[in-house]
Amino acid sequence: MADKPRVKAPKQRATASSDDSDSRGRLLLLGGVLAALVVAAALFVAFGRGGGAPDEKSVRANLVSAGCTLKTVEAMPGKHSVTNPGGISGKWNTDPPTNGPHYGVAAIFGSYNDEIEPARLVHNLEHGGIFILYGDEVPDSTVKELEAFYDGHKTGTIIAPLARLGDQFALGAWVAAGGDAKGHLAKCKTFDDGAVSSFFRAFQFLGPERYDPSQLQPGN
Repeated sequence: MADKPRVKAPKQRATASSDDSDSRGRLLLLGGVLAALVVAAALFVAFGRGGGAPDEKSVRANLVSAGCTLKTVEAMPGKHSVTNPGGISGKWNTDPPTNGPHYGVAAIFGSYNDEIEPARLVHNLEHGGIFILYGDEVPDSTVKELEAFYDGHKTGTIIAPLARLGDQFALGAWVAAGGDAKGHLAKCKTFDDGAVSSFFRAFQFLGPERYDPSQLQPGN
């Protein structure tokens, strides 16, 4: 068997002058500053306003203008005290639940044809996800609008039916930002892209257990 060719060692550069060293140092410093700014910008986009509180007032105004409601409550500790996925907690303070006790294994992010146990969904919200749930009386045309919206917001989102919502659909998020932890639940009868988008922009990826959006892809 023939010997493999040996890799030649890279040629050594001549010793740099002091001027070259100074210029190279300045370029490295500038590169480091730019890299830090890029990372900070990415975190700002992913996690929202550098940790400040989201603009709940603006979201509420958009939802009310679209004929929706928004219920905001103080979030409870996220204990894994619901011991089976179909279980419930008497401490939940929204319906569907948006915070508090839940099952220890989250649902897989994605689009569902069947209902998902609420105790699982709360765990997804704890990680920064948002749910879109629609009742069994929501028109097919509205469901299609919700599915189209989901197709553009798949990261960190679950869409599924929940029969007891009747002619309404619900958006749920658990937000820990600006020193507060809150559960947010919007309910609507008609789809308004601006109102739904404002809910997502303000509240997604801000759960008390902060996950990078790359970890909240469909199938995860």
